[in-house]
Amino acid sequence: MRAVIVHEFGPVEDAAIGEFPTPKPGPHEILLETHATAANFVDLLVIGGQYQFQPELPFVPGKLPTGVVAEVGSAVKGLAPGDRVLAMAEVGGYGEFVAVAEAQCYRLPDSMSFVDAASMALVYDTAWFALRDRARYQAGDSVLVLGATGGVGHAAVQLAKAIGAKVIAGVSNWDKAEMASDAGADEVIDLSNPDLHETLREQVYQVTNNRGADIVLDPLGGDIFEAAIRAVAWRGRLVVIGFAAGRIPIVKANYLLVKNIEVSGLQISDYRKRMPGQMAVCFGELFALYGAGKIKPGPTTVLPITEFMTALTDIRDRRARGRIVLSQGKD
Repeated sequence: MRAVIVHEFGPVEDAAIGEFPTPKPGPHEILLETHATAANFVDLLVIGGQYQFQPELPFVPGKLPTGVVAEVGSAVKGLAPGDRVLAMAEVGGYGEFVAVAEAQCYRLPDSMSFVDAASMALVYDTAWFALRDRARYQAGDSVLVLGATGGVGHAAVQLAKAIGAKVIAGVSNWDKAEMASDAGADEVIDLSNPDLHETLREQVYQVTNNRGADIVLDPLGGDIFEAAIRAVAWRGRLVVIGFAAGRIPIVKANYLLVKNIEVSGLQISDYRKRMPGQMAVCFGELFALYGAGKIKPGPTTVLPITEFMTALTDIRDRRARGRIVLSQGKD
């Protein structure tokens, strides 16, 4: 099969399109004929050998592909050839076919295209677990989303608004403030202000009656995390999702004690492996909200799989605007 192949861990420029053996599904697996897979920053970490796990070389990168069931293993009961699914594959999505456990596949609604499903995958489920599980969202909570115009941030703004939160979007580029408002943010704050250590909290207090945010979702880290923890309300919850700003911050425990606040982390891959039932609940709600028109993918660029290098370097070098989905050209 045609696939993007990584022979050695390193920069994405070392990966290349080539021929790779078509996988054979085991008894509890399905063989997915891939139609669309999103390009994600995490793919760069996997390709570079910097992710939480390292696939056996050589391998095909690409998480959470969408497509059609081509073949099923002997013990598969709930899926059949021709079913349209989103697969929780950790690697393999940049190939024409990938073998995935039946328990890690979710049937797509008829109204959802492969491109929409691929665009929403990884970012909307991450946002869901951050809100529903780690932050334990309660009706009426105020939610501050940092990096609100990035993939996870945009999804979190939409999802938080859809479930009833007061949403405050933090943007580092004020030119993108309208994008956050269009996603449903009630308020937008500027993360590029001078003296962010003080101005972030001031901006949040201005729109929360000096209370602070009940929930803060942080995919950025660095100085922004250290400023945002000061804007958490009493008994509030801050969820660490990533470090896109480049620096891993240090938590000052006195903030946790004085305001009775919590800081927790979210590594979404663990949920796929350890709690597939909860993942099914997640996608059940996401698909229902999509069907009701309450959430939808952000701006998405579709490129052929042959342009994977362009997609990933644009993400790495921060040229990408919105999501990029790689298509196998089968639609």
